[in-house]
Amino acid sequence: MNSNDTIAAIASAPGRAAVGIVRLSGSDVPRIAGVLLGKVPAARRARLARFLDADGESIDRGVAVYYPAPESFTGEHVLELFAHGGVLVLDLLMRRALELGCRAARPGEFSERAFLNGKMDIAQAEAVADLIDAGTEAAARAAVRSMQGEFSARIHELQALLTDLRVHVEAAIDFPDEEIDFLSAPAITGRLARVLESFGAIESAARQGALLREGLTVVIAGKPNAGKSSLLNRLLGDDIAIVTDAPGTTRDVLRQHLHLDGLPLNLIDTAGLRSALDAAEAEGIRRAWQEMRRADRILYVVDASSAESSGAPAPSPLSAQGAPLPELESLPEQVPVTLVLNKIDLIGHPAGMREGMPPRVFVSARTGAGLDLLRNHLKSSAGYRDGESGALAARRRHLDALARSRALAEGAVQALGDSQAFELFAEDLKLAQRALGEITGEVSSEDLLGEIFGSFCIGK
Repeated sequence: MNSNDTIAAIASAPGRAAVGIVRLSGSDVPRIAGVLLGKVPAARRARLARFLDADGESIDRGVAVYYPAPESFTGEHVLELFAHGGVLVLDLLMRRALELGCRAARPGEFSERAFLNGKMDIAQAEAVADLIDAGTEAAARAAVRSMQGEFSARIHELQALLTDLRVHVEAAIDFPDEEIDFLSAPAITGRLARVLESFGAIESAARQGALLREGLTVVIAGKPNAGKSSLLNRLLGDDIAIVTDAPGTTRDVLRQHLHLDGLPLNLIDTAGLRSALDAAEAEGIRRAWQEMRRADRILYVVDASSAESSGAPAPSPLSAQGAPLPELESLPEQVPVTLVLNKIDLIGHPAGMREGMPPRVFVSARTGAGLDLLRNHLKSSAGYRDGESGALAARRRHLDALARSRALAEGAVQALGDSQAFELFAEDLKLAQRALGEITGEVSSEDLLGEIFGSFCIGK
């Protein structure tokens, strides 16, 4: 599709509403506005107008706003039509725009044109989509910060610090005969410290933003009748999962969503882990293992009353030593585990928390004892801080680019300290800058652009 086409889309949500929006962008907008409205509206002023069909009859009467290039969202001529929000009315307006020479916009094409025309970078464009999808106030505020350019500005500041370092090391390359102790110069060591400090601050804010956007996926697992579904219900504050005394009640995964002080939590209840009695239970257990391998954390629930009375020679999970249960060794190695000792109300054990490998939380899903400890543990284990904490809307690709850039910068400093290899140091810093450029779109590919903007809604 030609990026020079004039595009149109219904920019409001599908369905019946008081007001609906049709948006146009492109070089042909002034001509189309003249035909559709009778004349081109004054720039950036809301005008009450009739929207005309091919016979000059009114499709509707509403408000039109015209934004001449380059002072518009896309950097092109833009026309927005605010009509009554009936499905038919908006469809008629859209069909009229197509008759007059527009092409139906692809998902995200308005934001893509804004990027291509220098009105925003990719990080800002992604923040637009994150703001639309935000599920909490904290997530929305983080998205607004990034949309307004705070994330990009901090990336550019970090790139400038790396550039400053490159200037000094390349000076050492250009003047090899000079007696310059590069690393011992206070100015250089100060610059190195600022670079690493800046990486830490940006990564912390970006991780908070990623948590606000994507949430934490937590799988509740364990043997039958350990109280997994009761724990899910207690965390949700509702009887979502069926709970009975019969083992194997849960046969399939059950997904629920909640917020812990702004942290989105994706909770997954699973079938009890044991030798399956039938094909349906076997499939449920297979799915449980599949979910555990994809989780951010596993809550492995143990019946504390059964463990206390088992009489096993190995230390009980309730013991001060906190010896691991043998079945924990079979859990996915790459996924962190929290051992949840449930049903403490049956044995009079107090609620509490013990650090270790794995950490242990003592709770009662029936009474709610220890549930606040578990909630706080989930937030702290994810590195989440209550409130906004200056979070910046970020995605996994941003975190990956930051991690690669930081690793290159740290590796460059180490290599320089070991061998005084100035050329390698300068090259690693250049690669670190390039990795940062992936975040803002200074370094991008057509595939990446298609993936990013293809995930937007039509009309944005």
